[in-house]
Amino acid sequence: METGWKEVFLTTLEHRAIIAKDILEASGISAVILNQRDSTYLTFGEFLVYVPVESEDSALELLKELKD
Repeated sequence: METGWKEVFLTTLEHRAIIAKDILEASGISAVILNQRDSTYLTFGEFLVYVPVESEDSALELLKELKD
């Protein structure tokens, strides 16, 4: 991932990553999902959600209830 971005959420379920991104964007925080899922074995890998460094604290606060 490029510099200036921080990981704020990690999951093995794509729909949870999408929910996290939607929550962040609804609050005005830019977010991207990095798909680390293996294309051959779909049970391996994660989805990571990144936000700009300056939004990390706000993003973590917004997502704290979404984490298991």
